[in-house]
Amino acid sequence: MSEHPIVAALKRPQALQRLSSREWEWLIGHARAAQLLARLAVAIERANCFDEIPPGPRRHLDWARRQWLAQRRTLPWDVDIIGSALAGIDTPIVLLKGTAYQMAGLPPAAGRTYTDIDIMVRRDRLDAVEAALGQHGWASDKVDAYDQHYYRTWMHELPPLHHVFRHTVLDVHHTIAPPTARHRVEAAPLFAAARKLELRGNFYVLGPADMVLHSITHLVQEGEFEHGLRDLMDVGDLLGHFGREPAFWPDLLARAERHGLGRPLYYAAHQARNFLGTEFPPDFAAAIERFRPDGLTRRVMAAVLSAGLAGEERHGAGGFARFCRWLLYVRGHYLRMPLRLLIPHLVRKSFRRGAEA
Repeated sequence: MSEHPIVAALKRPQALQRLSSREWEWLIGHARAAQLLARLAVAIERANCFDEIPPGPRRHLDWARRQWLAQRRTLPWDVDIIGSALAGIDTPIVLLKGTAYQMAGLPPAAGRTYTDIDIMVRRDRLDAVEAALGQHGWASDKVDAYDQHYYRTWMHELPPLHHVFRHTVLDVHHTIAPPTARHRVEAAPLFAAARKLELRGNFYVLGPADMVLHSITHLVQEGEFEHGLRDLMDVGDLLGHFGREPAFWPDLLARAERHGLGRPLYYAAHQARNFLGTEFPPDFAAAIERFRPDGLTRRVMAAVLSAGLAGEERHGAGGFARFCRWLLYVRGHYLRMPLRLLIPHLVRKSFRRGAEA
């Protein structure tokens, strides 16, 4: 497949000075929609060609870069507040996703903005964690009884918490996939392999293989593909970083088997190779073939995932991409909940949207 325009811009920022005004307008708009504008700004800055960008696009890029820098400055403060709130509770605090990337100094953090902070704690400490956070200004705005039941019974996290003064959003998980999901992930192995951070407080990040698999799970099974290209780049960055250690690749295979995430690993690896040019050791590339689905499923999923990831960010792909993203959205819900729960849930959501319209 031809190289995605945003991927090409990130790989070769020096070539951007040749873009026309119309091409810049397209690139800025679609990079922003994919939550990759700040990453593009950082790539241009690191290539020492920021001053060569035309004034109009440069203003948008500079704004995105400043927003990212502001988040990078404030995140350690928010993490410290969380650590202080949970200091008296006997649980590791495992940072997840964008929060983990920044606090652990990992490559995906460069230019990556976020909308919430994600942590994972032991399930048997959830009540104590929620009470402690409440005493330090964190509260749920999900007042509907059904929403509370949905999160607390079926999901792998508490309802989102908002800080009353800092206005940040905190998601508190107890594992990385819903207990109702087709691919359930037991929390105990995640905590056992987690790595301690040199921060004040009991903070950890997932082990390398588990961190990659969590990113893959979020990408392939969540069903929200508006930022799918950014999430795929997270996977590519993590594979490139951790993959420098030969022991990482067999561990990734073993952890995928243990967590039941072999099929998502197969899909993500192939998309990373197609979109990003990610290279894999020959032994690993051969080994993931055991997770390959049958011929028809493989071809359909390859086409739908490729279109969903490319989205409207690829010229002329709008209508088909929107349809594929809708299919992936439905598939994501189906993977997270059995039909006996999913159908009433979606019906309820549809009626609620109609009442709010």
